[in-house]
Amino acid sequence: MATNKQARLSEDIKKELIDVIKALKDPRLEGGLLTVMHVDVTPDLDVAKVYISVIGKENGTIEAVEALTHATGHIRTEISKRMHIRKAPAFRFIEDAGSAHATRINEILGELKSE
Repeated sequence: MATNKQARLSEDIKKELIDVIKALKDPRLEGGLLTVMHVDVTPDLDVAKVYISVIGKENGTIEAVEALTHATGHIRTEISKRMHIRKAPAFRFIEDAGSAHATRINEILGELKSE
């Protein structure tokens, strides 16, 4: 169970991550709606798992994970500066398949409705 400190830090990191990602100039991050779904911080505050999703671009989430993994050092530095923390957690970007499943379910429901 996440402590209050972990939950607060997760939400703060999520807010700052959104701003940092918007400022990145990587073509793999363009063309689609990139969403930071959730951030999980380990109890020792050493690692943050960031679940992301891209809607509106085929294979967009995979490309976004690659781009963000490539820019991890820059992102970590920016988060550390913006949040005024001595050591930002190491980021692990993970594809969140939940939104893809929801989209597929909506498509199936739409097909059933039209029949």
